[in-house]
Amino acid sequence: MASSEQDPAPAHELVSYPPFFLRCNATAAGAPPPPPPPRAISPVDVVAIDLQRLDAAALGEACREWGLFRLVNHGIPEVLKAEIEAEARRLLALPFDAKAARFACPGIDYFWGTPAGNLRLKELNWVEGLHIPLAHLRSDSSAVDFDGFETFRNLVDEYGRHMARIARTIFDAIAVNLNLDSKMLSSYLLEHDGTFRIYRYPKCANADDYLAMEAHTDSSILSIVNQDGVGGLQIRRNDGWFDIEPISNTLIINLGDIMQAISNDEYMSVEHRVSVNESKARVSLCYFGFPTDSCSISSSGYRKFTYKEFKMQMQEDIKAFGSKVGLKRFKIDAQDA
Repeated sequence: MASSEQDPAPAHELVSYPPFFLRCNATAAGAPPPPPPPRAISPVDVVAIDLQRLDAAALGEACREWGLFRLVNHGIPEVLKAEIEAEARRLLALPFDAKAARFACPGIDYFWGTPAGNLRLKELNWVEGLHIPLAHLRSDSSAVDFDGFETFRNLVDEYGRHMARIARTIFDAIAVNLNLDSKMLSSYLLEHDGTFRIYRYPKCANADDYLAMEAHTDSSILSIVNQDGVGGLQIRRNDGWFDIEPISNTLIINLGDIMQAISNDEYMSVEHRVSVNESKARVSLCYFGFPTDSCSISSSGYRKFTYKEFKMQMQEDIKAFGSKVGLKRFKIDAQDA
């Protein structure tokens, strides 16, 4: 008899899971799970933007109304995505102890439960992955040394160059729409020094009780998400949650907090989360484009701050409250206006 998609994971897959995930997947009841997150209502169609024929009006509307859009004709070879996904699945299928040991070095970090490094969020996320600062990966060829890593490094480097091209093209078009100071454009986006993260969301027997990634906004200028076919990305819109379905050979572009600030709230940093799948693991490739640390953000709705100050405040809030407060910390109160 053929096995169903919900059969237990094979032993070699289970040894790759963080121990906490194994305990939560066990049939024996332990501590009561957290309250179930609100479920998404239905899939929603988001605006599609053609990178080869950028429509300034359509781009501006998507940024104002949605805070994200689907990108087509982006020029990333499908074979490159497939190769990175295959390498990512291979590396993340290593035994948990091996991952924790092999990636405990400069240039690439293994994380689980939260992508926030040593900062612990108040709710555990059902996620593990690799955090890769692209500039560091290129400059330090000895960061990680084990079988097959050089292949992975070369694939990520090629992919990162595509991300830089796409991020710069989109940001420059947005800058024209917002009439941003041309002298600030290189400070607003360090596209070649972006962060690349590979997320693996293991399947979860208690999928309704956990989130793969809790609701949040990104702290970037923009983020570029390349989903696999499993799905799970959701956005908040009109007080409800909606699924962003994966469509082959397209990307999802999220606007981040810093984009919202420099646009003086004309463009929105979209709140999003990731749901857990009961029967399939999910892999997502994500690029984050940031400003320089010294970049000064100034607009009528916010007190003047640098990106370094924003990061430091975010880290302090996570330490204190288990989650970031974000742009609210820098908003000018009505009595101060």
